[in-house]
Amino acid sequence: MKRFSPYLLVSALITSTPALANTLNFAHLSTTGYGEVVAIPDSAVFSVKVVESSMTAESAKQSVDSTVDTFLNSLNKAGIGKESIRSSNLYLAPQYHYPNNAKPELIGYRASRSITVQVDDLSALNNYLDLALNAGINQIDSVELKVSNEAEYQQQARLEAINDARQKASSLAKGFGKNLGEIWQINYNQPNVQPVLMRSMAMDAKAESNSYQDSSLIIRDQVDVIYQLAE
Repeated sequence: MKRFSPYLLVSALITSTPALANTLNFAHLSTTGYGEVVAIPDSAVFSVKVVESSMTAESAKQSVDSTVDTFLNSLNKAGIGKESIRSSNLYLAPQYHYPNNAKPELIGYRASRSITVQVDDLSALNNYLDLALNAGINQIDSVELKVSNEAEYQQQARLEAINDARQKASSLAKGFGKNLGEIWQINYNQPNVQPVLMRSMAMDAKAESNSYQDSSLIIRDQVDVIYQLAE
């Protein structure tokens, strides 16, 4: 079931005239239309990491692999399918101490692996983060909140931007005692959705914050239009 409550916001800002408009040799009017859709997120993608240090490479690797296996098994029992999980290869590197005026000293090895999980039920996100904590995962790399049917919201924002550009052009022309003519040019570059991100959190306590449930996604669009001014 969709869990969104979008509402529309339209900017009343007018940007400077596009560079191209400065080269036109006829009377014209340039406007930029803006549109926004604000939607409640209903899904998420989170990435976590386990990092372990040990005196031997084998011990560091085994510790990380054990934690990852425990977490993956917990996700499976919680109903998360393999298609919703991506795990990285093991990263293993020696660790050195650098004393003054002496050769570096090997002090152990550091191993790490990352896991990314797609969550379709946002209300269960905290439960999955708790599973990670209980398994021994010790770092959250990111939590990205998402919304279903993103293309639908992008279309709404685009239509708002078009209407905004048209209304501003009409208002400006009327205010200066002119009439709008034909559209001379339309410039459009689709912007990116702005996800809600929570990054780089150490997992030293249960993930009990529900702040993400009160967050929102802002889907923006804009269009630049040049109108000819009628005689």
